[in-house]
Parts: sequence; structure tokens; C-alpha cells
Amino acid sequence: MQTTLKEAGPFERILTVQLDEGELEPAKNAAARKLSQQLKIKGFRPGKAPRAVVERMVGAEALRGEAIEDGVPDLVNPALAEIDLEPVTAPRIEDIRDRIEGGIEVDIRITLWPSADTIPDIARRVEVESPEVTDEEIDEQIDRLRSQYAELEDVAKPAEEGDYVMINLSATANGEPVADVRADDLLYEVGSRSYIPGLDDVLAGASAGEIREGPGNLPEGFDEPVGAEVTLRALVKAVRAKRLPEVTDEWVSEVSELDDVASLRDRVEQGLLRMKRQATAGVYRERLMDELTADLEVELPEALVEAEMGSSLHNLGHSLQQSGLDMGTYLQITGQGEEEFVQDVREGAVRSLKTRILLDAVVSGSNIEVTDEEIDEALEQMQGPEDDHIDIADVKQALTANGRISVLTGDILRRKALDLIFEASTPVDSAGNEIDLTLPRLEEDLEEDEDDEGGADDEALEVGGDTGDPGPEDAAVGMDADTEPEEDSDEQ
Repeated sequence: MQTTLKEAGPFERILTVQLDEGELEPAKNAAARKLSQQLKIKGFRPGKAPRAVVERMVGAEALRGEAIEDGVPDLVNPALAEIDLEPVTAPRIEDIRDRIEGGIEVDIRITLWPSADTIPDIARRVEVESPEVTDEEIDEQIDRLRSQYAELEDVAKPAEEGDYVMINLSATANGEPVADVRADDLLYEVGSRSYIPGLDDVLAGASAGEIREGPGNLPEGFDEPVGAEVTLRALVKAVRAKRLPEVTDEWVSEVSELDDVASLRDRVEQGLLRMKRQATAGVYRERLMDELTADLEVELPEALVEAEMGSSLHNLGHSLQQSGLDMGTYLQITGQGEEEFVQDVREGAVRSLKTRILLDAVVSGSNIEVTDEEIDEALEQMQGPEDDHIDIADVKQALTANGRISVLTGDILRRKALDLIFEASTPVDSAGNEIDLTLPRLEEDLEEDEDDEGGADDEALEVGGDTGDPGPEDAAVGMDADTEPEEDSDEQ
């Protein structure tokens, strides 16, 4: 077996392997056994006919062709093992040629991991919208809190969205009553669309004393089939509107651990600011990486792009399967055509590959290192509750033995390179002013510091360092967001 290696691009090589005719004999024998399983040869059980008999039946050239098609990958493996290269995708046989002097020549394309000769300047100013909190946004969040403690009072007006109605409800299907729909003294929020589809349309604009009828469709949970058409009938006994509590120092102290309105507004403002800065930090990082990867000059081997696309499609397919969806349904939901979808997957694959190449280049050009303590910490974070009995040292030893520890090390290095990029760049507004994206410390953060360290730490959190913050509706205080409005005691 003779081999030659030549360049086929910056990160691709063509390995040509020459095999003598005699080296094809094992493949011919295997091909004969395979064919004898498929052919009905008189006097022989399947798979037991000698090669000579099979060769007479199918012809020497046909047998040789079968041997080359099935056997060449195994025959060239020793040649691949001898070269000092690390393919990043499975080597691909591109051409097989007969040699004049006998035997064959096999061309194998080998794809290597790309590297960048130069990297774009990572010290950039990236424009994003400045995260500011307005008085209107603070008022809106406080109103949400007030709504949780609202009381209901009878009003002499048609029901509007957000009002509550006290109703006796019934339904019929094909003239027959639907027993499990009937409800007396049902308090329902108009516009909530939380019960039977169609009920909100029936109740819109209704006044106390009215009887309203209209079509509806039964959801899950009823004896009738899902989606069954019914006629809804509602006797509106009362229309009630929310009466929001007045925002006073006394009310604030009653519903929270805060003392006054000023403290509440400050808490809400800090919560909203934290949320907005986190969102802006995400946009900033995405735009920064988009700019850097767009400016990164590197030629990506097609085989590598296709492999990355295949990995993305496999992960998406697995996710869809877990959700009970297929690809056709996914395309309908996203409103994409097949060509547009494939193009999006390709662009995502290119962006992902260029990001890794960029981070590798940053690692190579810096003094970033990974300590044993960082590897141990990463392994601990990877373990679940069910792995508490597993010793980290044993896991580390096993990964080292099978060569997988280098993968973990590479991930940690890339994370550090990403941090280095973000530290070198600056978010700015449309006027070029630098934007502060450090996260304000909330009261619960300071309390945790006191519990853990015996005192509050005034150092600001890093951008994007916390992803478990409350949503906007919970940004002010730790109230129960599902509290129903209370009715006045004389109406209970």
C-alpha cells in the first residue's frame, strides 16, 4: 500500500491510497459471502457457496465491483491511521480509479479544523439602546401590584374588559342541555378568555339583569368532544369593577416589607432597571459577536459546514420529537418554506463555526489558561443530584483516560475568551455615550451576602451574571402574583 498526501484547500487534504490487486482479495472474499447470502445457488445453503461458484454466477467484474464498493473503507483505514492529521469530519472517499498495472487508486478527502491567521480587533464600540426606566413604567408595575389587592364593587354600567360579572351559566348542544357546563353564581373576568371559548364575546357589554346567548366551543375537560359547538346562555346577576387601593405609606407597609411609597418606587425602579440591563446586555453581546464573525476572514470547508448543519438538524429533530411535533408542523408554525429553512440552518452553522474559530484564535493570542480547580468546578456543575455519590476525581480520571478532558478544557478556554472579548468592548448609545450595564443590587442579593459572608458586598454584579431574576410583574416585591381581587365583605 502506497500513499500520497496533497493540499486541496487551506483546511482540506487529499490522501491517495494505492492498493495492489492482491490487497483486494479479502474484500472479494467478503463480497462473495455477502452475495451468496442473497443468491439462490442450487446445492448450497445461503452464505455457504464457495467464492468460485459465486464468481461464475455474477461474473468476476461484478464481484470485484462489489468488493471495491463495500470493502475499500476498511482497506484504507490503516493508511488514515498512519498520517499525522486530526480530521474533524469523517474522511470521505471522493474517487476510485483502476490502475493500469492492476489494483486501484482511492482519493480520500480529509477536512481539518480551520484556524484564522488574523483576528478582527475585539476592542469595539457597539451601539445598543440605552436601558432607561420611565415613571410610566414604574406606575404600571405598581398598578399591577394594586390590582392584586383590588376589591370588587357593583357598578351600574355595561361590562368592559377587566370587569367581573356574576352569572348563572348554562349551555345546550343540538337542543339538549350540557350538564357539566351549568354553574350558578360564577364570578368571571370579562376578557380573560379563561373558560369556554366564546363566553367573553357573549358577556362583552352586558349589564346586570340581562340574559345573553351566543355560540361557544367546549375545551378539554367536558363530556362533549373537544371543540363541540354549543349555545351558551348567561344570566348576568351583577357587574363588578375593581376598586384599586390608594397608594399610601400605610398601604405599602401592609402589603410588603417596605415602609413607604418612595421605597416601593425605588424597589420597582431597581428591578426594572436590572431586567432592562440584562436584556440590553444580551443584545449587546449578540451584536458584538455578529460584527466580529462577519469580519473574520476564514474559508470554511464545505464538509465542515454540512456536518454542523447535520448536528443542528439532529438536535432540532430531537427537540421536536419530545414536543410531539414533526418538521412539517414546525415549518407551518414558523411560516418558513423549506428553502428558507435550510438557508437559515446553513447561516446558523456558519455563524457557530466562525464563533468557535474566533474564540480559538483569541485563546491562542492570549495568556488564558485552565486550572485544575476550574476543571473540577466544571465537572461539579455538570453533575446532577443523582450523581452525588460519584467522586469528581474518578470522573476526571476517566475523562483523561479516554481523551475527553481536552474537550472540557477547550470549552472552558472558549468561555474565558468570550469574557475577554466582552471586557475589551464597550456598549454605547446612538450618541456614542458609554452605557453602564452592571446590574443593580436588589435587596435579596444584599441579604444573601449578609447570610453567606456576614456583610453586604458593594461590588456590582457582572453583566449577564444572573439569569434567574423575577419578571417585570414581580420586579417590585415578593408578592403572590396570582392573588385574586377581593370582594367587599358585604358582598361575600
